[in-house]
Amino acid sequence: MSTTASTDVLITTAFLHPGDEVDLLLREAGLSTRHEPDLLGLPDDERETLLSGVRAIIAGTQPLRAGDVDAAEKLEIIVRTGVGYDSVDVAAASARGIPVCVTAGANRQAVAEHVFALMLAAARRIPENIANLAAGTWQQLTGRELRGATLGILGFGSIGKAVAGLARGFGMDVIAYDPYFDEEYAAANGVRRAELEEVLENSDFITLHLFLDDSTRNLIDADRLAKMKDDAILINTARGGIVDEDALVAAVSGGVIGGAAFDVFASEPLPHDSPLLHTPGILATTHVAGATREARGESGRMAAVNVIEVLAGGTPQFVVNPEREAVSA
Repeated sequence: MSTTASTDVLITTAFLHPGDEVDLLLREAGLSTRHEPDLLGLPDDERETLLSGVRAIIAGTQPLRAGDVDAAEKLEIIVRTGVGYDSVDVAAASARGIPVCVTAGANRQAVAEHVFALMLAAARRIPENIANLAAGTWQQLTGRELRGATLGILGFGSIGKAVAGLARGFGMDVIAYDPYFDEEYAAANGVRRAELEEVLENSDFITLHLFLDDSTRNLIDADRLAKMKDDAILINTARGGIVDEDALVAAVSGGVIGGAAFDVFASEPLPHDSPLLHTPGILATTHVAGATREARGESGRMAAVNVIEVLAGGTPQFVVNPEREAVSA
């Protein structure tokens, strides 16, 4: 496709497509669009020419590097269709005074439900049961109930709160850790505040809902895995880098913890030969916790509305780098 004509909005989110609702919203606002889910796969000269004319980027999970941000000379806003933004070089955007935004809240219910899909699969040993039956083995494996179990939530933001609500419906006791703990919400919803080490030591199931940054990278390492109960299940639908994956494999293999169920990984796509795929007691899905029709539709709409507002001179919503205003002043 020729890149001689300038494009207003570059869309790299893989689940958004030409002619869909988001595309139509943008075009009805008078904005031209181009979809490039594999932006990094373009030849360097074509990528740089494309970026040089764009005013907005609706970004997926593929990295948006400093060089890409710098090449986008007319760029006014970046919106990530999701809540994680570690794939975007925020520092480069801030240096240019460009707001980086997320679609906060769009996928909270989808992710919370996936947490329980993983939790139930691990607790009731469903994948193992299915595999045994397919292999011709009629084996009635013993599982465990969620009622009366303690769920530990690390990260008590929007998604963590949604998980807590579902947990109460299952009759679970809920404890949570967050540096910016919402005491009012917790008191109203039967959630007890706990420190990080206390959550690790006292929970039957632990679910992660933290951002990935320097303070959380490899937060769950061998030492912290060793603090968990020997039958505890660790669930991660946040970001892969929060957990030391080598330590996790060793902990599950050695019986230090009971198992794990992960939707996110330090390297994605996860290599076929990864021990995470071949270690009994570890379940893995393909970063699909937020991949429902409802969540993706809302995320795309939120991104489009934010872009339209900003390109018309309005104020961006759900900005993760407010400090960029000081940089650009």
